[in-house]
Amino acid sequence: MMATTATRPAKMKSKKVAKAPKLRGTDPKRVRAILEKLDQQYPSATCALHHRNAYELLVATILSAQCTDERVNRVTPGLFAKYPTPAHLACAHPNEIEKEIRSTGFYRNKARALIGASKMIQEKFGGQVPRTMDEMLELPGVARKTANVVLGTAYGIPSGIVVDTHVQRLARRLDLTKNTDPKKIEQDLMRILPQEKWIRFSHQLIWHGRRICQARKPRCAECTLEALCYAKDKTI
Repeated sequence: MMATTATRPAKMKSKKVAKAPKLRGTDPKRVRAILEKLDQQYPSATCALHHRNAYELLVATILSAQCTDERVNRVTPGLFAKYPTPAHLACAHPNEIEKEIRSTGFYRNKARALIGASKMIQEKFGGQVPRTMDEMLELPGVARKTANVVLGTAYGIPSGIVVDTHVQRLARRLDLTKNTDPKKIEQDLMRILPQEKWIRFSHQLIWHGRRICQARKPRCAECTLEALCYAKDKTI
């Protein structure tokens, strides 16, 4: 009599639980989540350059090129005391301005830009810092970054997005752009962000870059954006 072999139970196939994909890049939900986190952490973020009006902000922003805001804020009180309006600065001698701003670096070029911009403000714009991007870009020493700072912070006009070194680095780190050119980065950000967020977003990213997401060693464990960040060099 032949022995019967026991029937082995069929193996149960384990069900694979589908994982929700991470929201990548410029997915609208991810962008909204980033904006919400930044609003929570930096509700009052604004320009760190000390100023009382558009003229003072323009001067301070020109001086801030390749210089820290802290250094500029130490220089401008004395400068504004001597040259309180564009009319005063337009008549200044370059050597005198150079002495005042020497510690900000590139002081000869900056002195020429400050005097040239002030003269144009007086002669073409009636002594008032202009309120449009095209007019701002006519001023010596003014490019889109400076124009956006002044128009956004002094006048509340969302003409574009300030792209400084922090915004450039963090926008790429957060996968909001693949570009390295500031102009292209600005265009990328303008496409994905609501216009009413343009002014505050740049200030928030600058604050975040200085305080948390630092270039040499980002403090990812303290970052409210950590769950939304997929950077390869995260420190956690």
